[in-house]
Amino acid sequence: MTSKQMHMLWVLATCVLVILTGANAQEMARGVVFHDQNNNGARDDGEQGIPNVRLSNGRDIVATDDEGRYALPVGDDTIVFVLKPRDWMTPVDAHQLPRFYYIHKPNGSPAQDHPGVEPTGALPETLDFPLIRRDEPETFKAIVFGDTQPRDIREVEYIARDVLPGLIETDAAFGITLGDVAFNDLRTFTPLNAAIAQIGIPWYNVIGNHDLNFDAPDNIQANETFQRVYGPPYYAFDYGPVHFVALNTVWWHGDRYTSRLGDPQLAFLHNDLNALERDRLVVLFMHIPIMDTEERAAVYELLSEFPNRLVLAGHWHRLDHFFLDAEDGWPGEKPLHVLIPGIVCGGWWSGHHDPYGIPHATMSDGTPNGHGVFTFSGTAYRFEYVPARYPKDFQIAIYAPNAVPFEDASDTVVTANVFAGSERNTVEMRLGKTGPWIPMDHVAAPDPNFLRLKQIENEVAASFEAHEIPPPKSFGRAIPDPQDCSHLWRAPLPKVTSRGTYTIQVRTTDMFGHTYDEYRLIRIE
Repeated sequence: MTSKQMHMLWVLATCVLVILTGANAQEMARGVVFHDQNNNGARDDGEQGIPNVRLSNGRDIVATDDEGRYALPVGDDTIVFVLKPRDWMTPVDAHQLPRFYYIHKPNGSPAQDHPGVEPTGALPETLDFPLIRRDEPETFKAIVFGDTQPRDIREVEYIARDVLPGLIETDAAFGITLGDVAFNDLRTFTPLNAAIAQIGIPWYNVIGNHDLNFDAPDNIQANETFQRVYGPPYYAFDYGPVHFVALNTVWWHGDRYTSRLGDPQLAFLHNDLNALERDRLVVLFMHIPIMDTEERAAVYELLSEFPNRLVLAGHWHRLDHFFLDAEDGWPGEKPLHVLIPGIVCGGWWSGHHDPYGIPHATMSDGTPNGHGVFTFSGTAYRFEYVPARYPKDFQIAIYAPNAVPFEDASDTVVTANVFAGSERNTVEMRLGKTGPWIPMDHVAAPDPNFLRLKQIENEVAASFEAHEIPPPKSFGRAIPDPQDCSHLWRAPLPKVTSRGTYTIQVRTTDMFGHTYDEYRLIRIE
């Protein structure tokens, strides 16, 4: 086929697209996705278009032709974005935020407390997108942050001192924040982005319920500041063999939020997944977990066609695994794994301060605040939790008395909080270095230490209140109420024949094959 014939075919396809989408009243965005060989963001002579790259207007998805050209209908409030293909990278800005989109708002965002997008004017005659060539391996790592959620610059500094230093020079390919990037004050976006950028890898974000323009009258105008800073509130990209989809599960009603997707986003998800090979690993990531989302049944139906899938979410300030089955409305043969991989701000940066002035920020299930690390390999994945301000291998907290009378030893219960544990963990305990291993029972109950922390906090607060004295700032913000922990195990001490000091050892193996152990001393008196 000659170049002229190809061009005529492309024009015909554009006309058909206009007719089929009813877009004759809309403008058409046209341009080229090209190989930016010198990485300057502009299409220079000799830089070729890239075929078969997908783009979207938030509903429709089209692929570039053999010369990298595309056409998409747009309205007066549309974001056109590239679905990054494997072995290509979109540009990133000074804060390592991927720039894979163009916002078309001729009149700009409405006036709001937090500024949105400035007027973009007329649609460019050609809307071109640069991509940079890079090799993406079969096996790679990604860092995942649940709810960073700083309410002011001081809490941005907590993140900068608490979580980020250990990630500098990471070997992860990119990072993701699962919404609630901010805590209502959207001015924290910029300093937080600047801090996370020091990790040195591209960083993706999804919108959370605390990232909204709360003065917006409806959902249409609730994402204006997020769009200005991060771009589309939902999108997709490939890295290596894995397909990632960011979803917006927050819907603003003008005075409250619920969790839903809306028709355009559902259409986008359908169009995206419908074009994928069914043996791909598909990872959905969002803020409010899919189980709480109005259109979950439609999402389940789409996702059930893929035997390899994972769903990540934040919002709940704890670490939790869910394995959805038919009772949950999941239609697939194998359970759907939904993972809340821990929260950076933990219990909302609450609790007493450590000697360095950082709140302990323990989550309501007793898990230290921290972040997740995922290793993807082909269609498989592994998850590790990294607690902040603790050694990486601190994965279990053991609760037992410091000392018990000899005659009460066998009635003494040992509790273990396996931070990243799930119903698929095996957990065992032994007393002494050569004692037999005893299976521990999986239970749902509050973390004992977190209960103690809350009790102490209440007693201290009551004491200060009784004396009409404000507590010192080092006591921090009140911690949340304890919740049942889904990764707690218990077992009684085995029978002992002599008094003395013993070692309690707890070991666990998780669903990914990781084995961890932890020790605790106890005196039998």
